[in-house]
Amino acid sequence: MSGSRTGRGGLRSPLAWFRSRPLRSRLALLTAVAVAVAVGAVSLACWFVTRAQLENELDSSLRNTRLERSGVQGLLTLCRQGATPPPVTVSHTVQVILADGTVCTAGKAAIPAGAGDLAVARGQLEFALHTVKDEAGREMRVYTYQDNGPIGLLAVSVARPLDEIDNSMSTLRWVLLLVSGIGVVGAGAAGLWVARTGLEPVNRLTGAVEHVAATEDLTVRIPVEGEDEIARLSRSFNAMTAALATSRDRQAQLIADAGHELRTPLTSLRTNVELLARSEETGRAIPPDDRRALMASVKAQMTELAALIGDLQELARPDAAQPGPLEVVPLHTILRAALDRARLRGPELTFVTDLAPWYVRAEPASLERALVNVLDNAVKFSPPRGTVEVTLMRGELKVRDQGPGIAPDELPHVFDRFWRSPSARSLPGSGLGLSIVARTVHHAGGTVALTPAESGGGTVATVRLPGAPTPPPER
Repeated sequence: MSGSRTGRGGLRSPLAWFRSRPLRSRLALLTAVAVAVAVGAVSLACWFVTRAQLENELDSSLRNTRLERSGVQGLLTLCRQGATPPPVTVSHTVQVILADGTVCTAGKAAIPAGAGDLAVARGQLEFALHTVKDEAGREMRVYTYQDNGPIGLLAVSVARPLDEIDNSMSTLRWVLLLVSGIGVVGAGAAGLWVARTGLEPVNRLTGAVEHVAATEDLTVRIPVEGEDEIARLSRSFNAMTAALATSRDRQAQLIADAGHELRTPLTSLRTNVELLARSEETGRAIPPDDRRALMASVKAQMTELAALIGDLQELARPDAAQPGPLEVVPLHTILRAALDRARLRGPELTFVTDLAPWYVRAEPASLERALVNVLDNAVKFSPPRGTVEVTLMRGELKVRDQGPGIAPDELPHVFDRFWRSPSARSLPGSGLGLSIVARTVHHAGGTVALTPAESGGGTVATVRLPGAPTPPPER
């Protein structure tokens, strides 16, 4: 079913037709219509003002025209004798109106005497100004004034045809129509040119978007010129493609790094399993000590593989999805639970703790996993019978170990995925623990950093989380 409305006979409505046009055509059409309305309004105003001005000038000319008394007496004499009076003036028609309604006209055709003319002849009005048609059918502008003739009070009417104004207005009308037509056509052409020129950046942007959609080439960039809305849109598009390219590169790097990290435990696991399978196939038993070592290696590789997959799932979960819900949780309580787990992994280590209450907004499970990773990092690098110091004061958690420390040139990379220092590559781990810590802490609005200890060697992990020493009041 078509989305545009149709009228009788299946014809689309003008609005639907207009909306179906290209943007440049709509802009050109709107420009032409706007100019047509403006030119039409100006032309009409000019036409009416000019006509009113010409009528005022005609009325002024009639008021200034006065017939001499000798002319009035001669006109009356000829009318009494039954003769046809000749025109008194070439451009005017003159007639004398008596109080009894008698009319004597000098001109091409007689003009009907109206009520206003009779009122002037009888002394009821000083003058009358009106428009009538003479006996020939021409429209005449008539000015009637009082005069004292040889037989008393009478009225004299002076008239001029309105053809003079109509001819001038007809010429003006054609001139205005011609100028308006030229203006509208020129405005339409100019609007089309402006629309094409103005929408050229949009066309480039559209072409770039279509190219990206067709080829998935995120290296496309649109040249940015100026500071207008199109320039802002171009910058936003360039920033979007750059972000998408970075995200895709990070995704590809994550897959490559994950494949590289998975290859080592899988290879070792396959080798051990093949040894066990060959022993079963050939009937040659593996010495008990070697078999125990082999099974321990298989178990260790499976544990490492499971940990690596768990870390990958933890890292991949929030990158594309929206952050999960945050809750107000006691950081000190979660830290104690993480310490219990860390003591099991380093039973020979001494943990010195000083924990002050602190409440934060975070995901409890993710926060506990991050704290366990921080403590596991300290356990992993601490020497035998070493000490791990854990303090929590006003939202600042510090975990210090007595290990070999981290070289200054390695500190910028400690939170990168799969990065492991040369000294730690022989130790178990996937290189994702600190990445998980950084993600969780940033999600909770905090910061995390690793710095060398000021004295005695080792590394200090500092986690700062916004919160309060007391829980919020219950609603």
